[in-house]
Amino acid sequence: MKIKQYDRVLLKDGNKASIVEIFEEDYFFLADIDKNGDTYTEDLRIDQIEKVLK
Repeated sequence: MKIKQYDRVLLKDGNKASIVEIFEEDYFFLADIDKNGDTYTEDLRIDQIEKVLK
């Protein structure tokens, strides 16, 4: 799966996130995650991402 900066993604836990920085291409990212009515900035690994949203 190819993920670019600012892509909107669906996480395996059902939350949605926006990729804000790519630390290691196709593996490790910084993302703004929408959960519980708020936004959290957290690290994400590729195995936590279900798919890229259009």
